[in-house]
Amino acid sequence: MIQIGETVVSELLLEKKFVCNLNACKGACCIEGDAGAPLEENELEKLVDVFSVAKEYLSEKAIVALEEDLYTIDADGEYVTQLVNGKECAFVSFKEDGTTQCSIEQAYNDGKTDFKKPISCHLFPVRLTKYKNFIAVNYAHWDLCDNACSLGEELGVQTYQFLKEPLIRKFGKDWFKELELVDNHLNKSE
Repeated sequence: MIQIGETVVSELLLEKKFVCNLNACKGACCIEGDAGAPLEENELEKLVDVFSVAKEYLSEKAIVALEEDLYTIDADGEYVTQLVNGKECAFVSFKEDGTTQCSIEQAYNDGKTDFKKPISCHLFPVRLTKYKNFIAVNYAHWDLCDNACSLGEELGVQTYQFLKEPLIRKFGKDWFKELELVDNHLNKSE
């Protein structure tokens, strides 16, 4: 584990290779799992604000689910996005080939909101766990991402490098630079 500021970072972010491969998985991370995407408290109001613009990208069944509740609380007592029929995230839309798209990110890309998407989605496959004195930054392996790991290996891209934008969004540029320094130091000592 690597300590940077108030975070403890798994070395797997440096060791594992990862590049999302939507052609292979079709965005299964937006469908699989036992609950919706984890949400931070400061994102709850953002969901309320973005729903009106994200609506245009959604199916009728997703809109119905979201009009009931934009988010819910999971078995661990954490805020998570609403699901449609206990399956996909209610903010998901589908391309003709079945690949998932985040309606929030679509609205962001179209300049309709400044909220890109929940940070847990942006950081995936990294998961954050908040403790009293620190935040654990962990790599979460899912079999459904095996193709992303293979593509990362093929391209030589470390998980943290692939996640540069969301890691900076969450922890800042200085934090990311420190992680790069640690990686450079570890690579030199090998």
